[in-house]
Amino acid sequence: MEPLLLVALFLLLLPLLLVPLALLARRRGGRRTPPLSLLVVAGSGGHTTEILRLLSCLSESYSPRHYIFADSDKMSEAKIRSFEQKRAETFSNSQFTLDRIPRSREVRQSWTSSVVTTLYSILYSLPLTYKLKPDLILCNGPGTCVPVCISALLLGLLGIKRAIIVYVESICRVETLSLSGKILYYFSDYFIVQWPDLKEKYPKSVYLGRIV
Repeated sequence: MEPLLLVALFLLLLPLLLVPLALLARRRGGRRTPPLSLLVVAGSGGHTTEILRLLSCLSESYSPRHYIFADSDKMSEAKIRSFEQKRAETFSNSQFTLDRIPRSREVRQSWTSSVVTTLYSILYSLPLTYKLKPDLILCNGPGTCVPVCISALLLGLLGIKRAIIVYVESICRVETLSLSGKILYYFSDYFIVQWPDLKEKYPKSVYLGRIV
């Protein structure tokens, strides 16, 4: 076969080869980000309000969302259900679960008894965290987040599931960290503060300004 004929044949077949490749590239480029299982630790008072403000900025890729809060928390469940109901109007495939664990420490509880209740809360949280196996844990200061995060760390050390821990210190903390923050500062993957003074005191932290 003559060279010119081969060239002409190649030019005729080239579109047939490029079209499938272009369609494949477009399909890959249009794929959604794989969903991330998100564990959210809520807390009484303003903690739940702040964490829900953060969640309102997240895309539908963060699904399902697993909420954990203390068994003595009487307010968080209603706030979460209201938030998820509104979110479902935008994202039809919105999925979430609710779980309660024993509170690790009550207000004004003695340090000695707090150690005992925290250990109990960790033992309770461990099988729950194992069942949920989150990809990402988001918390902002309630005492409940300490046993949950420690449980996740233990699962990671055992090679069962490695979860990324993102801790966002409450906007109320201007100069000092909360007790939960002082503990999880050393164990979280990302530690976010909302005031520049805290960034100066805790170099590992990330200062993003006010985010809630």
